[in-house]
Amino acid sequence: MGQKVLVVDDEQSIVTLLQYNLQQAGYDVVTAYDGEEGLNKVFTERPDIVVLDLMLPKMDGVEVCKAVRSEKNHVPILMLTAKDDEFDKVLGLELGADDYMTKPFSPREVVARIKAILRRSQVSEQSSDIKQSSEILVGKLKILPEHFEAYRNDQLLDLTPKEFELLIYLIERQGRVITREHMLNSVWNYEFAGDSRIVDVHISHLREKIEDNPKQPQYIKTVRGLGYKLENPKAL
Repeated sequence: MGQKVLVVDDEQSIVTLLQYNLQQAGYDVVTAYDGEEGLNKVFTERPDIVVLDLMLPKMDGVEVCKAVRSEKNHVPILMLTAKDDEFDKVLGLELGADDYMTKPFSPREVVARIKAILRRSQVSEQSSDIKQSSEILVGKLKILPEHFEAYRNDQLLDLTPKEFELLIYLIERQGRVITREHMLNSVWNYEFAGDSRIVDVHISHLREKIEDNPKQPQYIKTVRGLGYKLENPKAL
């Protein structure tokens, strides 16, 4: 049996189309037609990834996403939206969605996105010099990669999975300037054409959680015209 995909959408035609194409690609598919049913199946079916429509009856996609993440469930979420609206995209990603797609879309592209997200999740669990460390200390930050936990002044930080992944990515490249485009390609695993604001939003939220004063960051510095770099305040 292949990896399990939960498709949550109230449009029967879209569910049928995605179910067929995903099954053809070797995935086991579970479906739900409203937010409450979808949320319930996240916990009862334990899918490997959730394809979640933004506009749903009973509970919308934003509410479902918030509820899933509030339970510290890190299942990857691909958000679908019929609105080509930057606010909707950014909001979904802020709340812990891993990716988004705007309707109408190609079923083949949905399958490709799902493969990319699952591959990225698997890679993030594999070993690297940083991820093999039981504890990483950067300034007042303490990161426990194996437990997906980060602390500031011994206080546990409430990071989304994407924020945690971004923090690890920056720590691995400490002191180096990283462009937004490189972050999009590496952390999101493909290019968001013109959507560098996604990086800025995540950096902003990460600063709110790790910095003493986000307006005068000591860890994540903006390099004007280029991108960002992470510094260790104690090493300066």
